[in-house]
Amino acid sequence: MDEVMTGSDASSSFRSTSSQPSVFPSNTPLLSAFLAFALAQFLKLFTTWFKEKRWDSRRMLGSGGMPSSHTATVTALAVAIGLQEGTGAPTFAIALVLACVVMYDATGVRLHAGRQAELLNQIVCELPPDHPVSNVRPLRDSLGHTPLQVAAGAVLGSIVAFLMRSSN
Repeated sequence: MDEVMTGSDASSSFRSTSSQPSVFPSNTPLLSAFLAFALAQFLKLFTTWFKEKRWDSRRMLGSGGMPSSHTATVTALAVAIGLQEGTGAPTFAIALVLACVVMYDATGVRLHAGRQAELLNQIVCELPPDHPVSNVRPLRDSLGHTPLQVAAGAVLGSIVAFLMRSSN
């Protein structure tokens, strides 16, 4: 059975199958996710300075901290898909479930693993110098996020997705 395309369907179909090469992909959800991640990582420089009164450029590459870049990424992806395809689309459902899993993991498993690493590092520091594990490299303890850091990442990701949508 042949399907008839409406004007907007035909134009979007034409854009996506056009043979014109593009320097940048026109995938708004993907670009929103990458931009939200980059912004969140960049903002960690300033939130670290505000909290610790020192500049630490390594925060731009690390996990943990304010805001959650993982949350910003998956939230921007889900919101952009919801805006583009509607909240009834299967792709939105997938992105929303992925976002929920990432946010749950960030405030649950990863947060507690980081707290355990902090405690283990403290125990190792108190060992006598001749103990076999006294010279072990410290474990990374900034793995997870507080609920506030996750909420900030979600707000950032949503804002990025809305701004990217309105710029198209």
